[in-house]
Amino acid sequence: MNYDEKKKGTERNKLLRYKKILDVYLEHKTEDIPTAVVYRKYIYPQFFISRTTLYAVLGTPVNKLLKELGEDV
Repeated sequence: MNYDEKKKGTERNKLLRYKKILDVYLEHKTEDIPTAVVYRKYIYPQFFISRTTLYAVLGTPVNKLLKELGEDV
């Protein structure tokens, strides 16, 4: 396995993890529940990420990047 394949695999795993985080976020996020509450009650206990990382996940076009890597979304 060369460096490019390893880098592509790492990127793929990161995006798949981001997708799981987004699924949990979208499942619990409603108009009247703030993002901070969703983070505190559902995201942090399951994924142990910071709020800054959550906002980075929310700003990432996960499905588009997975399609570019050739993954089935």
